[in-house]
Amino acid sequence: MTPELTILALAALFQVVQFTIYSALAQMQVGSKYAASPRDKPRELTGEAGRAQRALNNHFEGLILFTAAVVVVTMSDQSTATTATCAYIYLGARLLYLPSYLFGWTPWRSLIWFVGFIATVVMLISALI
Repeated sequence: MTPELTILALAALFQVVQFTIYSALAQMQVGSKYAASPRDKPRELTGEAGRAQRALNNHFEGLILFTAAVVVVTMSDQSTATTATCAYIYLGARLLYLPSYLFGWTPWRSLIWFVGFIATVVMLISALI
């Protein structure tokens, strides 16, 4: 397995961790009765639960582009030290992004997101050149 695919698997597992954290925080806020209900009346999450939800959604969005980059690099047999390093940087940024969002580290949260985004873009460009 290429380093990029390994990082993709780890990023997907981190998505599971994020979902678990979000679910626990959300349930603590809305209660188990509402969490088990059909949720016909949506509730807006606030505080840490709301930030965990937004961080989770952001990870879904970032993971789509990163997955595309990994597929392009892997299927075109363009895995290099650069693309592997970018994959590690992406994962590191995602691991830092969650606490930066949960604890409100501004402006660091945006900078951390940008580092992961640029790493993904560099992977795509590297596969094309």
